[in-house]
Amino acid sequence: MWLKDSSIGRKLVMSITGTFLVLFLLFHGTMNLCLVIDDIFGTTAYNWICSMLGANWYAIIGTLIIALAVVVHFAYAIVLTIQNRRARGNDRYAVEARQEGVDWASKNMLALGIIVLGFIVLHLYNFWFKMQFAELTGIHTSMFDPHDGSTIVKALFTDGWCGIVYCLLYIVWLCALWFHLSHGVWSALQTMGLSNTKWLARIKVIGTVVATLTVGLFMVVILYFLGVNIGQMCA
Repeated sequence: MWLKDSSIGRKLVMSITGTFLVLFLLFHGTMNLCLVIDDIFGTTAYNWICSMLGANWYAIIGTLIIALAVVVHFAYAIVLTIQNRRARGNDRYAVEARQEGVDWASKNMLALGIIVLGFIVLHLYNFWFKMQFAELTGIHTSMFDPHDGSTIVKALFTDGWCGIVYCLLYIVWLCALWFHLSHGVWSALQTMGLSNTKWLARIKVIGTVVATLTVGLFMVVILYFLGVNIGQMCA
């Protein structure tokens, strides 16, 4: 099958799964922004969204699809990296016309991906296992109610020095995610056919905008609770 056996096919799979994951991140980041809104205005939008997802059958199916997309995306990334190294040494994710500003991200996409994947595991431990997993199994993996996601998130990021460490770790993760997305979105659009000279500069801008918007949604939440935590410690 050409999607599996050809280089173009594998890049297309990477592009499709990557686009799907970016859309999920945009939704997830928008959902997380409700945490800040709730904390400022005393609303409960975040917990309401969590209740709509939680252990519902459609949320479970969605979680499995997202997990599959991550596995396929990462597996194909490894295969492509090995092939590119064999063919061109360390010149990975080569494209017909390189642009200024993407060379570092291009050469380190796998390393950036590993950092992102590592923090996905940390993120699952901090939140998914304490929320959806706890709802599904009835096994509470924290002292908090799994239905009260807002409290779980606040407790992690506002827990004194431990909260500061977690905020800093997530900031490192988001920086790696920005570099990964800024090149990944550009590369995906190019693979999908926007590879002529006219569109190269435009898709670079699109990649930067999408990466900045996606990471920015998460960063607002982290920086907000970091500020709250520091304020509580100084009070």
